[in-house]
Amino acid sequence: MRITKLGHAAVRLERDGRAVVIDPGTFTEPEAVDGVVGVFVTHEHADHLDPDALRRTDAPIYAGAGAAAAVRRQAPELAERLTEVAAGEELAVAGFRVTVHGETHAVIHDDIPRISNVAYCFDDEVFHPGDSFTPPPQPVPVLLMPLHAPWLRLADAVDYARVASSRTVLAIHDGLLNPTGLAVSARLATSLLESAGLTYSRLEPGGDL
Repeated sequence: MRITKLGHAAVRLERDGRAVVIDPGTFTEPEAVDGVVGVFVTHEHADHLDPDALRRTDAPIYAGAGAAAAVRRQAPELAERLTEVAAGEELAVAGFRVTVHGETHAVIHDDIPRISNVAYCFDDEVFHPGDSFTPPPQPVPVLLMPLHAPWLRLADAVDYARVASSRTVLAIHDGLLNPTGLAVSARLATSLLESAGLTYSRLEPGGDL
């Protein structure tokens, strides 16, 4: 499977000439959705869900309850190709086997209500948690690990990756970090994950794994 890191939290997966994209939000380049056979959305925050990006493609859209409601509200014309998904479901999308996990976004602050968030596992190989610490149902080769957010400490990200036990930890959700922050985060994450036998990796937008 080819994994392409896109802007911020978005990732494109390609196998046998077919591609899907997860969380093409407002921090992601518009062409992220071009040519895909499916779009998966973890939750409703704008850095993960951009109605204009969804309008750019004719692909089916898969989203958890909160994100699906946001699509119906912000882009009602897309409702006919929207499928609402929930934890425990398994989907077959153009050759990809996709399982759905988790229910809620990580805590930002006690004063801020938590919203729904689903995570997706693709072919038991790649796991995208959205903005959550939902673990894969079993260790998978690649964990897409959120690196930086208002709800996230690097220590929590590292502990989450250690629990997930994926051989490769690929950093995502990094659009708010400048080069200095990326370098510091990489140095710490590499050291802390390697001590647990895991490999930390981060790609520039457009880079492949």
